[in-house]
Amino acid sequence: QGLFKESFSRGCRMRYESTRGGARDMSFRAVVLGGLADDGGLYVPSSVPSIDAETLKSWEGLSYPELATAIMRLFISEDEIPTGDLRQLVDRSYGTFNTPDVAPLTVLDKGNLAILELFHGPSLSFKDVALQFLGNLFEYFLSRPSKIASDPAPPVLTVVGATSGDTGSAAIYGLRGKERVSVTILHPKGRVSKVQERQMTTVLDENVHNLALDGTFDDCQDTVKALFGDADLKSRLHLGAVNSINWARILAQTVYYFWTYFRCGQVPLRFAVPTGNFGDILAGYYARRVGCPMEGLLVATNTNDILHRFFTTGEYLCNGVVATLAPAMDIQVSSNFERFLYHSVGNDGARIGAMMSEFKETGKLTLVGDELRGVQEQFRSESVNDETILECIARYREKFGYTLCPHTAVGVVAAERAWQVHASPTEPSVLTVCLATAHPAKFPEAVSQATKTPFTEAPESLKALEGKPTRVHSVANSVDAVRKYLEEASTSALKQ
Repeated sequence: QGLFKESFSRGCRMRYESTRGGARDMSFRAVVLGGLADDGGLYVPSSVPSIDAETLKSWEGLSYPELATAIMRLFISEDEIPTGDLRQLVDRSYGTFNTPDVAPLTVLDKGNLAILELFHGPSLSFKDVALQFLGNLFEYFLSRPSKIASDPAPPVLTVVGATSGDTGSAAIYGLRGKERVSVTILHPKGRVSKVQERQMTTVLDENVHNLALDGTFDDCQDTVKALFGDADLKSRLHLGAVNSINWARILAQTVYYFWTYFRCGQVPLRFAVPTGNFGDILAGYYARRVGCPMEGLLVATNTNDILHRFFTTGEYLCNGVVATLAPAMDIQVSSNFERFLYHSVGNDGARIGAMMSEFKETGKLTLVGDELRGVQEQFRSESVNDETILECIARYREKFGYTLCPHTAVGVVAAERAWQVHASPTEPSVLTVCLATAHPAKFPEAVSQATKTPFTEAPESLKALEGKPTRVHSVANSVDAVRKYLEEASTSALKQ
C-alpha cells in the first residue's frame, strides 16, 4: 500500500505551525480561516508529506479534479474534511473553468518549450486555480460548527486582500455572493491595467468592496498585514486572508506541477515561473518536496528584482517599486519568501522572527555561506526589463503564432537565458515548461505595443465588461482609513 492509499483508509493528522514560532499544532481549518498567524508569521505544514514511487504511479491518468483531491488529501486531515466532501469542493471549484483540463498545455517548440496555460478560470489568471477553491473552503468551514468549542465559526468572515491586479478579480469572483463572507480588496490606484480594474469594480454584489489606495502594491500589502497585526480588530471583525499568505492558496497551486508532469509523459521537466510574491514558485518547491520529479525551478522577475538579487548574491534588499509592463509583479517585498526562508534555516521560528524584525527596520536581510549555497541549489533566477518583454511578445507571435501576456514573456525570456531552450536542434533530455499566469487580453496595451497591431483576441467575458456600472472607493494610504472602512462595512454586513 502506498502513502496515498493508506491516507484514504486511515486518514492523516496534518497540523500546521507559524514561521515565527508563536503558533503550533494548528488545524487546517484554523489556518484557512485565520490567514496570518497572530505572531505575524505565515502558516506552514509541521511536516511536509512525501509520496513513494507506487503512489506517484497510481496518480497517472487521473483527471485534474481527481489529482487535486489526492494531493490535497495529504495536507488535510480526514476528520476536518472527509474525502467525499473534499472531492465535491474540488469539483465545484474547477467546474467554473472553461476546459475540463483546467490547466491545458501548449507545446511551442517540440521537446524544448511548452506553455502551461493557467488562465482558463473566471478571471483569466492563474489566481483562479487557488481562489475558486479558497472561496468554497471559506463557505464550507463557515457552514459547519467547529469541533473545538472555543473556536466557533464567526457570524461573518471579513476577508481582506491586496492586489497588484490579478488576485483582486480572482478573489472577488471566488467570493461574490458567498454566505457569511464579506470581501474587501485594496488595489494601488492607477497601477493596475484597465481590464483588471474593470474586472474588479464591475462586480456589484453587496458582499464585495473595492478600495483604490493612493500608493503602491507594497503599501496595500503592508496595510493588510498591519490590519492582521491588530489583534483586537482581527478578533472582532474575524479577518480572513485571500492573498497567498493563506496556505490554502499554495496548496491548490502545487497540483498543477504534478499535472504537468503527467501531461508531459513523465519526462524530466524544469519550470520557469514568473513571480513577484513568490507564491506560484513556492508551490513548485513544495510539489518537489512531496515527490513531483523536476530538474529545476527558475524564478523569473521583472525590473523589480529583489528575488533575483537575493538568489544571486544572498542579499534581500528592498528598493523602490518601478512601474512595468508586467504590473502584477511590481512588488519588492515578497510575502511568501518567508515560508521558504523558514525551511532554509532549519525551521527555526525564533530566528525567522528576529530576521523579519530586522528586515522591517532596515529593509535588508542576508544569507551567506552554506545557507546561501543551499537556497541557490533550490532555485535559479533571472530579471527581465520592459524592452525585452516587448521583443519577446513580438517574436513569439511571429515565430509560433502564439500571444504571450507580459508576465509570461518574463518567464519565457528567463528560460531562454538560463537554459538556452531553443539552442539545440535535437530533442533535449529535459523539457522546459513556462507557467502562463494570465490571458494576454488582460494587457491589450502591452501586446499592441509589442506587435504594433490592434489587439483583437479579447474573450467575450472581457468584452461584456465594457460600459458596465462600477463601484470603487478611493482611500488614503493610511491603515486608519482602511480600518475605518472595514469597521463600517462589517457593521453593515452583520445587519444583512
